Amino acid sequence: MPDRSTIFALSSGRPPAAIAVVRVSGSRSGIALEKLIGRLPEPRKAALARVRDPGSGEVIDEALALWFPAPHSETGEDVAELQLHGGQAVIAGVLDALSTIEGCRPAEAGEFTRRAFENGRLDLTAVEGLADLIAAETPAQRRLAFRQLKGLIGDRAEAWRRRLIEALALVEARIDFSDEADVPEDLLGPALHAAQQLRDEIAGVLADGRRGERLRDGLVVAIAGPPNAGKSTLLNRLARREAAIVSPHAGTTRDIIEVHLDLDGYPVTLLDTAGIRDSTEPVEQEGVRRARERAAAADLVLWVIDGSAGGVAIDGRPKNLGNAAIWLVLNKIDQANASPCAAAAPHDNSEYEFTLSISALTGVGVDALAMALSAYAKTYFAATESAVITRARHRHALEETVAALDRALVQDHSNGEELMAEELRAATTTLGRLTGRVDVEDILDVIFRDFCIGK
Repeated sequence: MPDRSTIFALSSGRPPAAIAVVRVSGSRSGIALEKLIGRLPEPRKAALARVRDPGSGEVIDEALALWFPAPHSETGEDVAELQLHGGQAVIAGVLDALSTIEGCRPAEAGEFTRRAFENGRLDLTAVEGLADLIAAETPAQRRLAFRQLKGLIGDRAEAWRRRLIEALALVEARIDFSDEADVPEDLLGPALHAAQQLRDEIAGVLADGRRGERLRDGLVVAIAGPPNAGKSTLLNRLARREAAIVSPHAGTTRDIIEVHLDLDGYPVTLLDTAGIRDSTEPVEQEGVRRARERAAAADLVLWVIDGSAGGVAIDGRPKNLGNAAIWLVLNKIDQANASPCAAAAPHDNSEYEFTLSISALTGVGVDALAMALSAYAKTYFAATESAVITRARHRHALEETVAALDRALVQDHSNGEELMAEELRAATTTLGRLTGRVDVEDILDVIFRDFCIGK
């Protein structure tokens, strides 16, 4: 068991602020609260109280105090909470006072959530959903993270695990209790049928095109092209701030610059890359190598070239940029007798998916480009609302589960019960690892409950 000291921490944002929340969790939370305010409030009801230093009796602040007895609290332990004025001195005074109380110590990073997990208040997928909810930058990410926190995959995994336990119990009963009069003869048939249904169901969830991971990570758009094409100016125009240095000298951008955007509720990461050309300068060579590498790994590449000459010769799709969709962006049309495209349109004479004409300097055509990017992001993230898997860990666990079920289903019915049971047990354990709740004893519970063996 981990150290069960009572822990405390500031649970709100960095001061100064209008309100600061200090949370205490552990067996001595009630004692700590009594020492600070002189009493225990009625459970789950806010009470106005003066917070005093236990040593000197000096009033630190007047605050709202709340008391949550175990197990009906966020961590499953006794929890106390103080809603204070959010000044530096007030917060420091309360934290210092708590540190003088025996058995209390400052919490470590994530320790409140870890205790909630250890006490069964959250499973691992809900913990991950909570982390994603805090990190969410767009409404779409927020909605997916909240659904994860509320059991999107955790509840389903637990339901799958229970069904697997039922199937495993049938096989175990066939192996261990075949001589008992009250055990039916045909137990493997129903067990295999249940395993096949589960296998197909989980495989269907896996065949989702990685929508959840894509939404969580965001659409990656690399701005690439030759030097001095206006890539950094375009990045700044789309970001609506000076995120990249702009210079008339070729080779200004050496390293990758990232900007995170919210396009109509969808997360997009823009990458400004070094101008791609042959160079003998070592630092620029490294910048070009990184530019090609990041562009090749992007979901969409905006290949920006100088379009001021009007009829620009286009010699096909840029090489070594992977399989990403590539849009051709003709920049600097303010310096030519060209007119901007009103919207993204197919380019009939090249290998590019779209061609657009803009002036990153004046902003002409940039709104059309932003609208095209928004439409692309909407299509890219289509059906993410129904996504179940949001992390590589989830996918790996479910893939292992399907593999174990496949191995169980190919066993010889006549003499492969032990191997079948072992593979079903492996699938059950893998699902248990997904949520963090692995318990082999409940297999026996099902056997004794359903078959009344040895009553």
